[in-house]
Amino acid sequence: MSGKLLPLAGLYLVQGLPYGLQSSLLPVLLRAGGLSLTRVGLAKVLYAPWLFKLVWAPLVDTRGSPRAWLTLSTAALGLVCGLLAAFSPSEDGQAELPVMVVGLLLLLNLGAAVQDVALDTLAVQLLAPAELGPGNTVQVVAYKLGSVLAGGGLLVLVPTLSWPRLFLLLAATYWLAAAMAWSAPALQQLPSPKTSGHLPHTLQRLQDLLAVSGTLWTAGFVLTYKLGEQGASSLFPLLLLDRGLTAPELGLWSGVGAAACSIAGSSLGGALLARHRKLLPLLRSVLQFRLGGLACQTTLLFYLDTPGAKLGPSTVLRGAALLSLCLQHFLGGLVTTVTFTLMMRCSQLAPSTLQATHYSLLATLELLGKLLLGSLAGALADSLGLHLCFSFFLALSATPILCLGLVPRILA
Repeated sequence: MSGKLLPLAGLYLVQGLPYGLQSSLLPVLLRAGGLSLTRVGLAKVLYAPWLFKLVWAPLVDTRGSPRAWLTLSTAALGLVCGLLAAFSPSEDGQAELPVMVVGLLLLLNLGAAVQDVALDTLAVQLLAPAELGPGNTVQVVAYKLGSVLAGGGLLVLVPTLSWPRLFLLLAATYWLAAAMAWSAPALQQLPSPKTSGHLPHTLQRLQDLLAVSGTLWTAGFVLTYKLGEQGASSLFPLLLLDRGLTAPELGLWSGVGAAACSIAGSSLGGALLARHRKLLPLLRSVLQFRLGGLACQTTLLFYLDTPGAKLGPSTVLRGAALLSLCLQHFLGGLVTTVTFTLMMRCSQLAPSTLQATHYSLLATLELLGKLLLGSLAGALADSLGLHLCFSFFLALSATPILCLGLVPRILA
């Protein structure tokens, strides 16, 4: 098994680099280069290619092998980083991002999105059913580590490394990963791809995807299982800030602390999957633990929302609030690993010529569900009030547990 997991760990770590680069490192570099806050914020539009993974996922299914797509996309990311090293994000205090840099960053996201589809497809085909738990632990943990390294890790090196050197370092990392993707013995043992003479009509392909056993239930589950958690996690830190927690302290606990707890939860999820062969009972248990943690956080929020409530220094209430913040990220990481294992199990039921598109469909719905409540949470709090809003989040977190009673037998 280690022969499969080690290359997957390295590749998923590299896959997490673009997210950390653009969510943590790039905004700081652009702002330090003199760009306005508006221009820095508009850089997030460059994430657009991630919304269209389903467009090229059928190509990964029907044209060539996932290993070839993975190698080419990873090498292309190295080329884009090499070109980015030749261009500074701002020169002479100019107030906008150079067109060449915008184009290269857009290509970086396009290459990363293609790499994501290819790597997930490769993992679906490579891992045996008994290896899904450890495999998905590697996926989640390595991706998060890559994001932290590209964001916080490279940010530490900014005072000693210039923009060109940072991107040359990333380029070398991508080229090493491309060589590993092509030469790793475990990845060479995949079955030969089944090529198709033509791509089916979009509607026909969607019908084929939904016809795969368990797909409709899994799609509904992954779309909704994070709704309550994401809503609460987007609002609770802001309430702590309003009640006296300093911005640097909140940044430490909701950034580094939350990432560490999420990785720890994902690791525990993998360990439990390795020991607990029945996936659905384990998923029910971790969802119940998450519901209990959110109930405790909601109770704490009700108290903090009373007039005069403050998080004074060195108080039990302050410690309880920070503990609740970290606990929810820990339980969120635990639930995510188990759910990704369920997604991969469902995609393995699809024909090999549909697996890339099938997993991309589930992953896109999973992302959409997380973004939905994260984006609307503020508006819900303003219109409903914090008490009713968090009660709604709590009810949403109970819904996935009820859905497990309707799970198709083939996924059990």
